Amino acid sequence: MEKWKQNLIAAILLFAISQYSFSQKTNSVTGTISDGKTPLEFVDVVLKPLTDTTKTAAYAVTDSSGKFVLENISSAEYILKFRLIGFKSNSQKIKYTGTPISLSNIVLQEDANLLNTVVVNSQKKQIQKTNEGFVFNAVSNISQTGGTAIDMLKNIPTVAVDADDAISLRGKTPLILINGKNSAITNMNQIPASSIESIEIITSPTAKYDANAESGIINIKLKKNNLNGLNGAAVLGGGFGAKGRMNSSVLLNNKTDKWNVGLAYDNRFAGRTKSIKGERTNYFIDDEHFINQSRSDERTEGLQNLKLNVDFSPNDRNTISFEALGNMESQDNDETLKTDILNSSNQFYSSNKRHSLELERSKAAEFAFNYDRKFSDDRKSLTASITTSYNFHRENTDIDTDNYDENYAPIGDTFWQRTHNYEKENISNAIVNYAFPISEKSIIETGYKGTFRLFNSDFQSADLTNGEYVVNPMVSNIFDFNEQINAVYALWNSYSGSKENQKWKYNLGLRAENVSNNGATQNNSDHFSNDYLKIFPSGSVQLNLKSDEFLKFGYSKRINRPDLDDLNPFIDITDALNPHGGNPYLKPEIIHIVELSYNKDWDKYSLSGNAFYRNANNTIRQYGVLQDNGVILLQPQNIGNTVTYGLETIFSFKPISFYDGNISLTAFQQNINAGNLPQSEDVVSSAFSWYGKIINNFTPWKGGKLQVIGNYNSAVATAQGKRIPIYNVDMGFQQKLGKSNARLGLVVTDMFNTLESGYKNNTLLFRNNRTSKSDTRALMLTFAYTFRSDFKEKLLENQFSTE
Repeated sequence: MEKWKQNLIAAILLFAISQYSFSQKTNSVTGTISDGKTPLEFVDVVLKPLTDTTKTAAYAVTDSSGKFVLENISSAEYILKFRLIGFKSNSQKIKYTGTPISLSNIVLQEDANLLNTVVVNSQKKQIQKTNEGFVFNAVSNISQTGGTAIDMLKNIPTVAVDADDAISLRGKTPLILINGKNSAITNMNQIPASSIESIEIITSPTAKYDANAESGIINIKLKKNNLNGLNGAAVLGGGFGAKGRMNSSVLLNNKTDKWNVGLAYDNRFAGRTKSIKGERTNYFIDDEHFINQSRSDERTEGLQNLKLNVDFSPNDRNTISFEALGNMESQDNDETLKTDILNSSNQFYSSNKRHSLELERSKAAEFAFNYDRKFSDDRKSLTASITTSYNFHRENTDIDTDNYDENYAPIGDTFWQRTHNYEKENISNAIVNYAFPISEKSIIETGYKGTFRLFNSDFQSADLTNGEYVVNPMVSNIFDFNEQINAVYALWNSYSGSKENQKWKYNLGLRAENVSNNGATQNNSDHFSNDYLKIFPSGSVQLNLKSDEFLKFGYSKRINRPDLDDLNPFIDITDALNPHGGNPYLKPEIIHIVELSYNKDWDKYSLSGNAFYRNANNTIRQYGVLQDNGVILLQPQNIGNTVTYGLETIFSFKPISFYDGNISLTAFQQNINAGNLPQSEDVVSSAFSWYGKIINNFTPWKGGKLQVIGNYNSAVATAQGKRIPIYNVDMGFQQKLGKSNARLGLVVTDMFNTLESGYKNNTLLFRNNRTSKSDTRALMLTFAYTFRSDFKEKLLENQFSTE
């Protein structure tokens, strides 16, 4: 018993001595940081000599209890700085004399400019409001794990995506940016959902943004890890639709006081099927009167991305960064098209079957240099960037066509063809933005943006003749296009009232854009050029009724410039009965937009409503003209004037602790005056359209999340008819495993296999219908794991820098 007591006394003395030794650690500065209520983890603690603040004497990061330790400190005067994204930076002077310093509780204040009002506050912020729209956090969309940017966009409020992957906002195609910049990566299926941090929807862009955004801007921000230390994560997924699918990703990052280096790789491989049926009646053509077509596609596709980011911050006010993105895409498409033609008496006229094997390979690369300068006055800022992106696309197709009689017996020999379509594109941006205060309540923003685009397309078609493929110059073409857009802007922002209680907010801007482009086909047989300067004013006034309620009225003038496909005069006759081409004589649309917004937040609910009016001159629409031989030639035309007005609402709610939801609805009326067309009576003159979606998020138990999303897009008017309505339901489930450093996910897209696209046109000369159905119903199982404990679940929860 005495021996036991002696051992106990010795252990107590040893523990006391060790604790005393730890607390008296020499050459150290210690402390604890919180937000006033709870400890803050991952706070950067930087110690700089007062005589030279460009140098760092010591660096640490707070642990889960908010504590930090700086060691090996020399006697001197210092500035001690504390930084954490979402909080205001803090600093204080200390004088170290050789005696350990223990600081009392240090409190960091949230930065209201960085932390916008959260509309849905479930396990993860889903939607953040901004002055120009909202930001949708990609990780909250667990029902699209393993998909692409297209799949992600399908489930974002107010965004409509049809079954052919056409994207629209308020009934028109938006401007799409990658990391805030124009990119040669224009196919949203080239971007895996796993590489997306957030998607910003800008429905009320100011003069700071490109004017070529009639319905708004969609800015896709790619992931950029900004956590301290060495950390990373890996994701592996697999599943099937009609065919198998697989995806994986790996992310690594290391951040120190001055450097942040990240590397990410992701891929996606899938097999898909598609079936298309079409029928057409040519009213005044007797021979080729009824045309029935059916097509089946077997497709395999692969996608790989590699991303590098390097950030260097020599001091608190300057940051230089470099980003590089490499993309490789492959797609093999095996297609069979069967065509039956009957005369006006419903008798057999002709029949053929066209088989093609199309091999596509694309490579894209993007490089960006960015500079960010901060000032002692946080209202003042300077940013600059130079970016360039390249896209190389090669498509080779072997085609064989057989003709048949009415008994489906072959007629004559098989007709063999080969085509290739080689495209090269480069888009570069030079951007400078500078903001500075002119008074206590007013800020001026100015800037320049130059966009430079080069494009070359080489399309060649060859027919097999006497055992050799001979190029057919009638259906072959080389097209060169280049464009320069130089823009400058000035923007005035002001408010009335106090800084904490701003009663009125004002915004007034002016943007000038000079556009110069030219294009030429092979041997300059078709050549066009455009050079014009346009001025685009914008303005808004906001009345803050309460801290959680406001009204906003805005006006802007915008432009819809014809894109490359619209201007390319080459006629593609791959489908001989439905050729299509561009129109080099198109004029840009000029649009005047007025918008009235209302926002209101409650404890568990939030409502955002927008009424908009849009008047567009020189409206560009695809328009089909029936030729004498029964062929319908489809080309874009400036059909006339279009007036669109409608209402857009987003309602978010969290009535109970384990459930939250979001309902969005967009409805609009279009009135079209097609006075520029010779047969304007063929054009739809009035149409009402709407689309909506509901997002349901459940937390059935600890660590589990269930998401069910429903979409519905009503019929949408086209120039000569309408697109059919589309609807689908997606489901996703995610479960945390272990110590929350791993997750298991299950996704089912288009649960009821209802998603299909198509259109119905009816004119004085012809009627045609078409439906397309892909294997949109698919199941995916994913596993994600983080392999550093200090990283925890922040990568899985998508807590990435939005800078």
